[in-house]
Amino acid sequence: MLEALFNPSSVAVIGASKDPRKVGYAVLDNLIKYRYPGKIYPVNPNAEEILGVKACPKVSEADGNVDLAVISVPAPLVPDALLDCAAAEVRAVIVVSAGFKESGPEGFTREERIKAIAREHSIRMLGPNCLGLINTANNMNASFAGGMLPKGRISFFSQSGALGIAILDWALGNNIGFSKFISLGNKTDLNEIDFIEYFAEDPDTDVILGYIEDVVDGHRFFQVARRATKVKPIILIKSGGTEAGARAASSHTGALAGSEVAFNAAFKQTGIIKADGIQDLFDTALAFSGRKLPAGDRLLIITNAGGPGIIAADTAERMKVRLPQMTKSSIDAIASLLPPTASLYNPVDIIGDATSERYAAVLQRAIHDPNVDGIAVILTPQAMTDVENTADIIIEAAQATDKPIIASFIGEMRVRNSLEKLKRHSIPGFIYPETAVRSFRRMYDFTVWQHRFEEPPQTGTPGKEAVAGIISSLLEAERYEVGEDSAMEILSHYGFTFPERALARTSMEAFAIAERIGPPLVMKISSPDILHKTDVGGVKLNIGSALAARDAFMEITSNVKRLMPDAFVEGVMLYEMIKGGKEVIIGVTYDRTFGHMIMFGLGGIYVEVLKDVSFRIAPVSHNEALSMINEIRTSALLRGARGEKPVDIEAIVECILRVSALVTDFPRIRELDINPLVVMSRGTFALDARIIFERPK
Repeated sequence: MLEALFNPSSVAVIGASKDPRKVGYAVLDNLIKYRYPGKIYPVNPNAEEILGVKACPKVSEADGNVDLAVISVPAPLVPDALLDCAAAEVRAVIVVSAGFKESGPEGFTREERIKAIAREHSIRMLGPNCLGLINTANNMNASFAGGMLPKGRISFFSQSGALGIAILDWALGNNIGFSKFISLGNKTDLNEIDFIEYFAEDPDTDVILGYIEDVVDGHRFFQVARRATKVKPIILIKSGGTEAGARAASSHTGALAGSEVAFNAAFKQTGIIKADGIQDLFDTALAFSGRKLPAGDRLLIITNAGGPGIIAADTAERMKVRLPQMTKSSIDAIASLLPPTASLYNPVDIIGDATSERYAAVLQRAIHDPNVDGIAVILTPQAMTDVENTADIIIEAAQATDKPIIASFIGEMRVRNSLEKLKRHSIPGFIYPETAVRSFRRMYDFTVWQHRFEEPPQTGTPGKEAVAGIISSLLEAERYEVGEDSAMEILSHYGFTFPERALARTSMEAFAIAERIGPPLVMKISSPDILHKTDVGGVKLNIGSALAARDAFMEITSNVKRLMPDAFVEGVMLYEMIKGGKEVIIGVTYDRTFGHMIMFGLGGIYVEVLKDVSFRIAPVSHNEALSMINEIRTSALLRGARGEKPVDIEAIVECILRVSALVTDFPRIRELDINPLVVMSRGTFALDARIIFERPK
């Protein structure tokens, strides 16, 4: 159906005007001026012709079939225009008119009306409140933007019309070629997911770019993007997701999660490259425009200036890009062609008086060297530097290899023409060496993603039926927040191990239980009304005797009675105290766009202070669970720092997978904390847990 949008045989402009100040004039003028090859129908009941083209009063009265209609009439007239399109069997429309949900309740009602019309008549709709669409492959500028994009193989969609116009101007100024440009507007029908899906199959698109503020359907976005990135890179800017916008939550996991966290997790799991800003968006797009990906992470830096070479090497180290030496035969070969003061290793410094011949000498060996996966060529325009010839040599070398070559020509006036020449030959060219190295790293990451084996996530468990009964009973009793006993019972059915424990309702019962279990012990208040027990003096550690357990019972219950007098107290739980191991946290929170998110980090009471955690969208696979562990800054502590024994990493992975399976099986779970989960050299013990369920709406 999107072929009618991008490749129509005819376009009608509803609201076409002779007034250059009107949007309908700009759209029609763009179609004519940039030589759209299909039939054009200006639609205006008060004109016989506009801009030299015969007009008609209604689309349904056009003297031929209309595939695409661009609607630019005032908002109250759009529903009737859309009904006329339906009568004319128009297959796609672009509604550039504003005055819909962005304008208030009346506009919202109007937008729902056109949405219903479009669905009823199977018309695909872009907008409303959008800039329009450009397809350079067929010279169709169905927008009211000023200017036409240069032809290229980048396709771009934007949720912001103003940003879209700015990027259009930037692309024109920098001569960056595009295949397609889409302004999404209000996304009443077509949205970013539809265009990602289309561009993944589009033969005129190599790189997919986008600016988004939200996603309409998180699950579909996840599935479509994951398939598309196996074919083409997707590079997105996402705005509007800082911690300031995160909701308040009662669990540790919920307090650490927010919209930005969810999108970051979704991008990682789908292979989307997240751009840090507009400049980064296009720098990354330029890197992929060469259509060559490195087979590995080994980068050779060639430079005629020591300082920029060092900056590039420092950037490579920070980004975990390897800088190998070339083979001995390559080094011996270039040694005979370079001055004695040159550095033959990596970075290869060919000295400030280098001519293009020196660059050629190193490049000819590097493109064939088995130790090199990609090459960064750094040039500073010194007095004797033949910039133009060096660009020609890079182009010649790039045509002779499948390895990506990235240029960094530092400066402005003397390098500008050469950088443009490199771009015309699909060779990424940047001013700054840091950008060149970062671009190489992103290309390598994309290579890894494309070749990564996608294992199925773990779901289901033999205990699923038992847990279904427990949860059903809890919800019938309107218990939507549960602590230790119920949470532990649920988690036990999903394979979690807990220390031996028992509930004491009196101090003498605490004495007897302590004698049976044996010290050391942990004691915690048991109350459905208290989730954060430490905050009310409801936890005691290292209880060393039955007498101490009796006294701790009285102290804990007194603390709670003083600080939370209305809380219902069942008693005090006594636990076998687990010695050794490392404390971690595994949690769950619910994101309105993507659903359940799994969290992992170091556990204990400081988790919200340290914020050293990782997130993934559920369900997660084994590799994703392992990545969550490796991602936190303090993961080295789990692998054995300063001679300590490493903990059981595979057991943590299993626990993450079990939590993922639990929330996938029972979507009414909204938040969950297992904190701490003590990880031993073999196996784990869950010491505390709580679960929050979705309340009825």
